[in-house]
Amino acid sequence: MEPRQSSPIVKSSPNMFRPPINRTMRVLDRSFFRKTLPLSAARINESKMISKCRAELERSKDLLRTARIGSVQPDPGTDKASWGRKCLLLKPEVRHEDSSTWSPKLQELVMSNDIALVPFSLDLDYNFWTYHDILTSIMPEEEQEELPSGFNAAGHIAHLNLRSQYLPYKTLIAAVLLDKNPTIKTVINKVDEVGSNNEYRTFNYELLAGDPNLNVEVKEQGCFFQFNYSKVYWNSKLETEHRRIVQLFHQGEAVCDVMAGVGPFAVPAGKKRVFVWANDLNPASYASLKDAIARNKVANFVQPFNKDGHQFIRSSAASLLETTASVNLTDKSPRHSTTTTWTAQPTVRKTLVQPCTFAHYILNLPASALSFLPSFIGLYAGQETLFAPHTTANLPMVHVYCFSTKSDTNEEEKIKICAEISQMLQFEITPQTPEVLIWEVRDVAPQKSIFCASFRLPTEVAFRGN
Repeated sequence: MEPRQSSPIVKSSPNMFRPPINRTMRVLDRSFFRKTLPLSAARINESKMISKCRAELERSKDLLRTARIGSVQPDPGTDKASWGRKCLLLKPEVRHEDSSTWSPKLQELVMSNDIALVPFSLDLDYNFWTYHDILTSIMPEEEQEELPSGFNAAGHIAHLNLRSQYLPYKTLIAAVLLDKNPTIKTVINKVDEVGSNNEYRTFNYELLAGDPNLNVEVKEQGCFFQFNYSKVYWNSKLETEHRRIVQLFHQGEAVCDVMAGVGPFAVPAGKKRVFVWANDLNPASYASLKDAIARNKVANFVQPFNKDGHQFIRSSAASLLETTASVNLTDKSPRHSTTTTWTAQPTVRKTLVQPCTFAHYILNLPASALSFLPSFIGLYAGQETLFAPHTTANLPMVHVYCFSTKSDTNEEEKIKICAEISQMLQFEITPQTPEVLIWEVRDVAPQKSIFCASFRLPTEVAFRGN
């Protein structure tokens, strides 16, 4: 082949595949995001050679390697494309008109007439680019260090918590988020702190884009929940924490969930055949909790309550002593080979009897849960014989949530949280106290986290007299 005149080599650049930039856009114009890239392609002269040529050009690193763009494309010639002919997109450095940019493998395939190099116009539009791509082409460069990228998802709802510098772009952000997340139908933005205006942990919000319907169904730990997102507290990012706590429970134990919400601890625990007394002050949460209990068929194990948490800590402990309940665990009998009716009654293989004391208390109200701890003082005063060494039962573990600052080691935070617990219980607890665990759950701000403090209720607190 006669060598052709050299032309400047085109270097691939990350910006080559970036969307066009418009820093003045305030209303999303999807038609603005269009771009045509002049590339080269290897036309496959015989369809049966596609796999062979693609494999060889992958090994020689001649193919275009860009996310979301397949290397196999219809032939750029309309007639050939209508016949089903294909081509392979080549990296930008390869120019069809300049053989000096061709690798030895390309030259070999051209010489053998397996391929022909042709121009190819790659058209990109709004649908090609990601949420991050679009936002970085719209937002001011100085605001791109911490672009809004995360959100709480509950069913079809995306819940944003935009910082003040991004509020002028909130409708743009919501529109792009809605476009780029097929499962999202509604985008809202929180306009105050959770629980700042009421004790139900709900918040005021504004609808930014999509369907105003906030009735959702979510699935967590194999359980289904239905609720109105504006009327209850739900955070899908806490699923790992819900799972961690539920894993601490054992079949047949009794657990008191003081601020149960719609039941993300209680209902999965019921699935584990744990007896749960689940309480929430919010009537909407209580209604959704009852629905979840029925929906997930755990009514034998989970009882819902709608009471004040301070009172519930004490009243539930007293009521549990006076309440008897049991559940038979059965083995299904085999069906008769010629009938669909049972041949015998299910066999009871085990009976679980509800204990008279709780093994665990959960206080999941980070903004104020520590203030509920004084309710544990004297909880079992005069009832020492309910617990070891008189019985096999231990005093309950308490899992209380709170906010605190965060650091690399959280050592100071652990000391501070234990000091707050000690003040509430009027008894010293430290990070070194046996069975004390201060667990960082997740960040809620750059210097703020949710923590879960777990500790065994001290005898000096539980049995303290008036």
